[in-house]
Amino acid sequence: MIPDALVNNLWVLLAGLLVFTMTIAVGLLEVGELGEGFNFSLLKTIFMTGAAVVVMGVVGFNTAFAPTWYGVIGDPFYGPGFFLGGFSDSVGVTDVWWSQLGTTNLTTGTYFLFETAFAAVTLALVGVIFLRKVKLAAIWGFSLVYFTVIWNLPAAWIWNSSGWLFKLGMADFAGGLVVHGAAGAAGLGVLYQIWREERARGHATSPQVPYRVNPGWLTLAILLLWVGWFGFNPGSVLAFNDEAIVVVLTTFLAAATSMLSLLLLGVFVDRETPRILETVNGVLMGLIIITPLAGFVSPGTAIVLGAAGGPLFLAGERFFARWKWFADPVGLLPGHLLGGIFGIGMIAFFAQSKYAAASGVTLPNGLLFGGGATAVHQLGIEVFGVLVVVAVVFVLSFVTMAVLSRLLGGITTPTESVEQ
Repeated sequence: MIPDALVNNLWVLLAGLLVFTMTIAVGLLEVGELGEGFNFSLLKTIFMTGAAVVVMGVVGFNTAFAPTWYGVIGDPFYGPGFFLGGFSDSVGVTDVWWSQLGTTNLTTGTYFLFETAFAAVTLALVGVIFLRKVKLAAIWGFSLVYFTVIWNLPAAWIWNSSGWLFKLGMADFAGGLVVHGAAGAAGLGVLYQIWREERARGHATSPQVPYRVNPGWLTLAILLLWVGWFGFNPGSVLAFNDEAIVVVLTTFLAAATSMLSLLLLGVFVDRETPRILETVNGVLMGLIIITPLAGFVSPGTAIVLGAAGGPLFLAGERFFARWKWFADPVGLLPGHLLGGIFGIGMIAFFAQSKYAAASGVTLPNGLLFGGGATAVHQLGIEVFGVLVVVAVVFVLSFVTMAVLSRLLGGITTPTESVEQ
């Protein structure tokens, strides 16, 4: 292995480990916002981490990242096949993965760990709307389908170089749609099944869960998530180079600017004293918005996009609060769904081709940087991709939960309490 390849593998392995911390940090975020009694929050995120490693190792990694069948889904029998070739005398974890050959030269094992960490944290984001309403058996069944098909289809379409949306020209640097937008769409599908069962029990509205902010847990959660994003975005360059450092800057600048943006809105618009909950939501919104284009833009653009995070989150929170047929206390929809989709759309406005090329992606300059008709075309591709992915993930998630409901006699717990 040449020295550059060794450095790249070490960099991406460390980035993957940081992303792995984010899955359980999502559980800490839920505890920090809703109270220490939500022990189930921690159980489900630890469970999701283990399920991701096993299911992705058995088949999910291939269905997302092997050469695809007709651009739709990866070949589960490709290369080492099931179990990462674990039953053969050539395990395959030291071989360079097909899509990385000649680029960053990541081995199968490195690439597997990194992408599996992304799959795990995406389900953790979906899981913030499970609360204690969804049975553990239903979560287990959903995770099997999720890590085999639901998460894997958008990944195969957009992040796999043989995927149909990739070939169409769609870009999503670190998961504005594959992670955040798709998590929101999956969450909506699950919420719809939860609402069907709650309505059948006679509820006029979905039982809401109040905030019981614990500053200590919330601070720890945002610290781990913010540090974890160091692996999430800069690691997505898939190489240790100058562009990875630029992505560090764009990621941290957007997060900090969005935090200040939301706090200032609270002070000057709502006349509120700054609170830790808004501080945390501001940081998260900035991180979410910058994720799909962190490797395509300048640090100056990151500040502009971060400044948009405060107004966007506030507007989204007020919009989704009007809908009483679901409970979303940790903000999956105003944060991840809205922020991820917004970030995807901003690619066509703010991308700079030199930054994108340094990240290994071919993109035209955005509209604000003289992209003209090519930028408009790119906007059309991004919007089309968002519509397709959101629709497919929503339908698959709802159908999966509806089937599990039939098999388990409902996916929700019989008790009306959502505390522990």
